[in-house]
Amino acid sequence: MTPASTVPGIISELGALGTRCAVVLSAGITSDSGLRQAMLDAARPHLLRIVGPNCLGIMAPHARLNATFARARARPGRLALISQSGALVTAFLDWADARAIGFSAIVSVGDMADVDVGDLIDLFAVDPQTDAILLYLEGISDAAKFMSAARAAALNKPVIAIKAGRSPAAAAAALSHSGTLAGTWDVYRAAFDRAGIVTVDTLSQLFDAAEILSFYRRCPRGRLAIVTNGGGAGILAVDAIEDTPAELARLSTGTLATLGSRLSPGWSRANPVDIVGDAGPSRYADAIGPVLGDEGVDALLVMNCPTAMASAEAFAEAVAGAVGAARRAGVTKPVIACWLGDGNRVAARRILGEAGIPSFATPQEAVEGFGFLLEADRARSALRDAPVRRRDVRRDVGKARAIVAGARRANRTLLGEIEAKELLTAYGVPVVRTRFAASPDVMPDAVDGLPPPYAVKLVSPDISHKSDVGGVVLGLASRKAAAGAACAMEARVRARHPEARIEGFAVETMIDRPHSHELIAGIATDPVFGRLLVFGAGGTSVEIVADKALALPPLDDAGAHTMIAATRISKLLAGYRAEPAANVDAIAATIDALSAMAEDLPDIAELDINPLLADPTGVIALDARVRLEEQPRAEAPLAIRPPPMAWAGHLETSSGFAFQVRPVRSDDEPLLADFFARVSPEDLRFRFLSGIERVDHDRLAAMVRVDYRRTISFLALDHEGSSVLAAAMLAADPDRTRAEVALATRADMKGRGVSWSLFEHVLRYARAERIAVVEALEFADHEAALRMEREMGFTCHADPADPTLRIVRCALDPAFLEDSS
Repeated sequence: MTPASTVPGIISELGALGTRCAVVLSAGITSDSGLRQAMLDAARPHLLRIVGPNCLGIMAPHARLNATFARARARPGRLALISQSGALVTAFLDWADARAIGFSAIVSVGDMADVDVGDLIDLFAVDPQTDAILLYLEGISDAAKFMSAARAAALNKPVIAIKAGRSPAAAAAALSHSGTLAGTWDVYRAAFDRAGIVTVDTLSQLFDAAEILSFYRRCPRGRLAIVTNGGGAGILAVDAIEDTPAELARLSTGTLATLGSRLSPGWSRANPVDIVGDAGPSRYADAIGPVLGDEGVDALLVMNCPTAMASAEAFAEAVAGAVGAARRAGVTKPVIACWLGDGNRVAARRILGEAGIPSFATPQEAVEGFGFLLEADRARSALRDAPVRRRDVRRDVGKARAIVAGARRANRTLLGEIEAKELLTAYGVPVVRTRFAASPDVMPDAVDGLPPPYAVKLVSPDISHKSDVGGVVLGLASRKAAAGAACAMEARVRARHPEARIEGFAVETMIDRPHSHELIAGIATDPVFGRLLVFGAGGTSVEIVADKALALPPLDDAGAHTMIAATRISKLLAGYRAEPAANVDAIAATIDALSAMAEDLPDIAELDINPLLADPTGVIALDARVRLEEQPRAEAPLAIRPPPMAWAGHLETSSGFAFQVRPVRSDDEPLLADFFARVSPEDLRFRFLSGIERVDHDRLAAMVRVDYRRTISFLALDHEGSSVLAAAMLAADPDRTRAEVALATRADMKGRGVSWSLFEHVLRYARAERIAVVEALEFADHEAALRMEREMGFTCHADPADPTLRIVRCALDPAFLEDSS
């Protein structure tokens, strides 16, 4: 917290003393002043990490550490809060203290000169004292790191985020506040969905999410029962269910009969269970037990409207007692409470909280809070269990790159329409046959062989939206009409835009598909998350209709279908009344092709197919626009790393046995399941360090649904690629300096050199990825593996925590081990 100019020197002194982390509260440490780089340079030789600068600080309540200048202290608890606003941290602390909600840690990240949001998510993802992670975000500095960290965390615990800076004015304020680009909200939403992050829209919703996640972690299903002493409150809760993943539970006839025998005659005889306004505390207890015991109920909302029948505390004591009795009987379903009225709620909150029951102010907040719990569980399940379907895209990458190279040689960043359509053809996207006429005079020759009617379009590197300048004429019945339209178009554009270069005209046969829909599909570039896929309703009104879905590539065919279903026009594509359904599979194939292009062609900054006509027979691209990056790129800016297929190929053992090798794909689970079914029980014990008899779905999903930035499985396959001979998994830590390898080989493949060759392939990959150290954990009696690893240069060490295990280690970069020591 010293003046900015003193910070680099102090960091250097601290590093020399062995300090490993510094929290820099000081402001004014900017890139322009040179102090930011000087601070980082001072920290680097000592491997010292920096939180900040310009931050509120950090709190670690379990360690009794408060390195902030906040007025309030955090209670110990199970929530981690990461915030790009120090002021909001102080507000959160005040809110949490009033509700006795505690934290495992609170970090105000400030300007993120070193430690960023991704680093902290990784930290709390493996923290045993953290059950859920809450994020207040204004912008992301490293999208790829953020996506990897968020996905790894969301697989194990809820991650809830609120994103500020959605409007242009707010984005500008966020840039000046935290120095990060806010990006487009729709893109952030797509990225959050892909990473398994649950998004909230308001600060009060973030509080609601924190309230329920401080008590519960999971609820696999969302059938909600309601017990209330006010019918109106119950109706409001049912209305709120419609906007969440929850559903109103249907009570069994047995439960209804039990309730009928316990409650007064005026009760509702349905869910919500309205126990009527004259209910006393005992009537709540009479209702709660049977409702919680119903097999068709997954969670319970208990609501209380203040009445003269008893105090808020008395009602809360009765509810707490009934819920406690149910839990002692083994019923552990989530129970949430809503005591309406501020005085009523405050009086009951302590009793309910001590009973493990979160409480909310209104029916809507209570149901929304339950919805966030469900969304977190569904997000986690989607990462493991979402449908997987892969389509092999027919592609001619050489032809596509040649088209891009031709534009580069001509010093152009905008492809002509015909070039753009040739690019689409190279990836199997159907296009309308189009010809080029350099001038109106040669138009009759250009249309030779094309049946009328014709469409004529301007070709100019300076005009991308042709229809805006009168550069498109449709419905031309003859060659003469096409030539005349081109002549008039040239005159019109030269008069309005004399600076524009006119290279000629594109002419094509008009496509008549009476039951077709105009769509848009394409590739865009976000300054934060890089390449995006875009799909939605197309045509000239695309911006006005604003019906679109975004997704981060790479995307498989199942993801393409999900993307289509996220749009409003998908309901029309499904068919209605006399209108037949469009060929949605053909639309998905186009999105698959665009995803492949985003991976293969790093120079493409923007690509629009508009319109893409879709009808029952398929799709056809009528127009396309492609803009290249200003400078060539070696790799596409992708926030999610695609499978490194450059590491697929053929290997041959020293004995001459040949086999295929490739990175695992998300659709390989059946292949791996068959493989492990053919691995001996002893080898399963060696591979998984446990006595499992069968490799279940969760283990298989972890091996095939991988984040290639951190983890990869290589499969050794037979010549047909239909059977796995051996499988090796390499999992790196978040900073990719260390990685652990595990290998299994089919019993009938042992002694043929397959394990050795596959292991060598994995080590070559690790070196190429600049992983410094590769380790394996082996049972001490796994002599064959230990012998092979020693021959490969690994050193063997006893595991200090378990005498039955050995840690084998290979230093691919020996300097790293020296620096670490």
